[in-house]
Amino acid sequence: MESRPYITRSLFFLSIFYGGMVCIAGVLGNKQVSLGPISEIGNWVGVGPLAVEAGIFAFLLLVAVSSAVAELNGPDTARRLVLWGFVPLITSVLLSLLVLALPASPSMEPDRLNAFALMMSGTPRIWLGGIVAYGISQILNVTIFSALKAGGGKLLWLRAAIASMLSQIADTLIFIGIAFYGVFPIQELLVGQMLTKVVLSLVLVPPLIYFFVGLGRFLDRRRSL
Repeated sequence: MESRPYITRSLFFLSIFYGGMVCIAGVLGNKQVSLGPISEIGNWVGVGPLAVEAGIFAFLLLVAVSSAVAELNGPDTARRLVLWGFVPLITSVLLSLLVLALPASPSMEPDRLNAFALMMSGTPRIWLGGIVAYGISQILNVTIFSALKAGGGKLLWLRAAIASMLSQIADTLIFIGIAFYGVFPIQELLVGQMLTKVVLSLVLVPPLIYFFVGLGRFLDRRRSL
């Protein structure tokens, strides 16, 4: 009798969580947030106070989850997770476009309708930039994280920080290059966003990696689904 394939509890949970973060990242990106005292780093290098679109927090969770999956289940599984992430990402983009094209109810308040359209709409270059940047940066993160482990690296926090920083730099270059090159000067925006993402990667990603790996090992100690 052929045995049934199974998925571990950790992979099941992390995959669902990953899909949710893929969908919400674009929505959160409509708000620019200050980094408090960290914002002053931008003044030191001449790009002004640092600020970042709030979607970065969801993307850093994606980085942490994909790295945790690579740590628990191997890089091939993590790369498949990233590729499957295109399904909710592209579906959410298409659904947003469909909803924007549908006529609104006459009873909907104009201010609410305008706010919805402002938040959910985007140019084709922005949509494309987000999709391409997601795929390349997430695959790059998994590849670097796993390569450092294969090279004998045992320090989880260091591997996580290096992979996250490099992948977020790539994400910024790709997204801003596709979305805004030729529209307006992008040099300061590039420097500011890369610096911000590097700082956040150093501060947030290592503890998140430890959390998700620890959670995954706790779930897998119980039994498989």
